[in-house]
This record gives sequence, structure tokens and C-alpha cells, in this order.
Amino acid sequence: MAATESPIDAPELPFFDVNDLAFSVRSDPVRAARDRGPYARTPYGLAVLRYAEVSQLVNDKRLIQGSARWSEHNGIVGDWARWWSNIVLNKEGAEHVRLRKLVNPAFSSRHVEGLVPKFQELANELIDGFIGDGQCEFMHQFSEPYATRVICRLLGVTDDNWEELALYAEKMSLALSIAAKDRLDEVEWGLAQMGAYADGLIAERRRTKHDDFLQSLVDANEDGDRLTDEELRDTVILLFQGGIDTTRNQLGLGIDLFVRHPDQWALLGREPELAANAVEEVMRTRPTTTWVTREAAEDCDIDGIHVPKGTTIHLFTESSGTDTRTFDDPSFDITQGDRPKHFGFGGGRHYCLGHFIARGDMTEALALLARRLPGIRYAEEPTWLPDSGNTGPVRQVITWDREEAR
Repeated sequence: MAATESPIDAPELPFFDVNDLAFSVRSDPVRAARDRGPYARTPYGLAVLRYAEVSQLVNDKRLIQGSARWSEHNGIVGDWARWWSNIVLNKEGAEHVRLRKLVNPAFSSRHVEGLVPKFQELANELIDGFIGDGQCEFMHQFSEPYATRVICRLLGVTDDNWEELALYAEKMSLALSIAAKDRLDEVEWGLAQMGAYADGLIAERRRTKHDDFLQSLVDANEDGDRLTDEELRDTVILLFQGGIDTTRNQLGLGIDLFVRHPDQWALLGREPELAANAVEEVMRTRPTTTWVTREAAEDCDIDGIHVPKGTTIHLFTESSGTDTRTFDDPSFDITQGDRPKHFGFGGGRHYCLGHFIARGDMTEALALLARRLPGIRYAEEPTWLPDSGNTGPVRQVITWDREEAR
């Protein structure tokens, strides 16, 4: 399909080439299109720009999870494509329910609440490591080790080799960028390394029983019919890759927002109880997942637009989260605690499994960073992944008011 084509026969709708590396979901053309109407065309189908329509369609029973066809859309073949099609995220019906029930206990709110002191301890340890330098490269000195070591602790494994795990996850996550097909060798390498690590964990828990969540997955596999060998391996890989990638990128995006809103950073430093609000505001206005993807499971009409079966529907998360028809003042404001729910974690049957852990660890991280690093600002301009697909900073060097840091 050519870049200017779309399966949606509605030429009056604006067209966005979401594959263009220069395209941004936060651009003025997207804002202007949202003012004109709730929909636009893409090379794959329909983009949904307004909050009300996103809220309705994210739960529409005529639609299924759309990310399963990401590999097909982006010319990705091989082991990563097989793994991607096999994980709980991209399953439907009874298979999805079965896999989700097995994974849910690791991410329960009660489990996460018990880990809060460990989140705080880890965040302070990392800040202690660079606070005296007066600046840090935030992604690699805080966000990446924090996200990786949190998921290790959540799953009950040592974080001694967190750097390797972070690298594997980073390479795998390139597959979710719109630049994926140019870096498939790196993606496949990351998957192979993460797979080998998962194999080692599984083998170790078959030799020696542990009292942890990973052991429960291994036990489900050994029961015979609850989890196949392939599903066990693929699920362990997903727990690490998904747990690392989202928090790492989302913390970096949060820092960018606070650099651009220094009054909000100062307020959070004075009132750390606002950190939970801050996480929701970051997710609303600068989500790492720039769209929630659905696919038409049947021919259907959406507000008079004919949508053929198999059409991909991109629900633009940031655009819906800053829609002035729903938010009187959509600007970033951590004092707002009763906003309508955002879609940074998706919605419906495929709502993010790890949302409790993401909310919990980011809340503690932002509260401590704001208290200990006042006056954050950029020491150099950051570099970014494309602002489409899954996004985040690549390099983010920050400094702060050194004489007031603690």
C-alpha cells in the first residue's frame, strides 16, 4: 500500500502518514485535524483524535487488539514476529483470558504496595550515585537501571546483571518504533539474548523450587495443560521486556515535561503527595505509547465511515488526553486529581497488565527526584525516538541546582 493510500474511502478526512519519521502525534496538523473532526486516515486505516470517540472505541466489541499485525505492517519477520504474535498482549478470547489470569498475580495492587520501600531504597541509591556530579544522563543513570531493577525485584530474581537485561530490552523495543525494519538485526539479537536468559531462569526453577512468581509460571507449565513450553518462555521474556521498556521511556518523558514546567517540579518537590497525580498527568499528556491499536473484526460503520474488516484503527492517546472538548484546560497540572481517565495504559480487555507496578514505581521515583534534585534543566538538547509508535528519549542530560540538592 502506498504511503498516500488508505483502506478508508473517505477522501474528505485528513491523511497522516504515521510511518514518516518526521510525523509527530503532537504536531500542529494533528491539532488542526482534531479541531475539524474526530477522525483522520492513515496508511493502515483510521486514526481517532478526540477523547469521546477514543473512549467509545477502546471498548467497542466489533474491534479486537490491533497490535498483533504490527509485524506484518512493518515488514518484520523471523523470531521476533513469532514471539510478538504469541504473547498475551496479542491473544483474543479464551487464550487471552487464560494467559492473563496466570500473569495477573505478579502485578496485583497488593503485591506492588508491599514493594514501595524497595522502590524508594532503589531510587535513593541511584540518585546518591550521581547527585554530587551536578548532572547526569538521566536515561542510563536513573531511568534504565531503575526500571530494570524494579522488574527484577518484582519477579524475585537478582538484579546483578541489570545492564545486560536493559540492553536486551532496549534492542527488542526497537521493533515497536516506526524505524523498526532498519534495525531488525539488533531486535533479533536482543530477543535471542533475552530468550537465553529466560531459559536459564526456567531451568534453575525446575532444579530448585523458589517461593516467587516465576516459580508459579513454571509450576503451571509442569501441570501439563495450563501453560505450554513456548508460552512459558515467551511470557517470561515479555515480563522483562515490557516491564523495563515502558517505565524507562515514561520516566524520561516525565522529566521532559517537568523541565518544560519548572513551577510544577518545584511544587512536587515541596508536596511529594502530588506524585501520584503527577504520574497520571505525565501519562495523559506525554504517553510513551502514542496510540492504542485496534482492528476491525468485521465490516462495520463508525460514525458513518465504512471500515472494512481487517482495518487498523489507531486511537491517538495524547490527542485524546489533551482534547479541549473533554478537558477545559488540558495543560500539564499535577494539582488536578480528578481528570477523566487517560488511555496511556490502553483500555478494555487489553488494559495494561503492569499498570499498578508502573504507577507505583513512577510515583516513588518522581517524588524523590523532585525533592532531591531541585531546578532540573537540560545540560544539552535531548535526542529522541520518533514521536510516533512507542516513543521516548534516547539521551537526556540534565543538571540541577547543585547547592540545594540533597
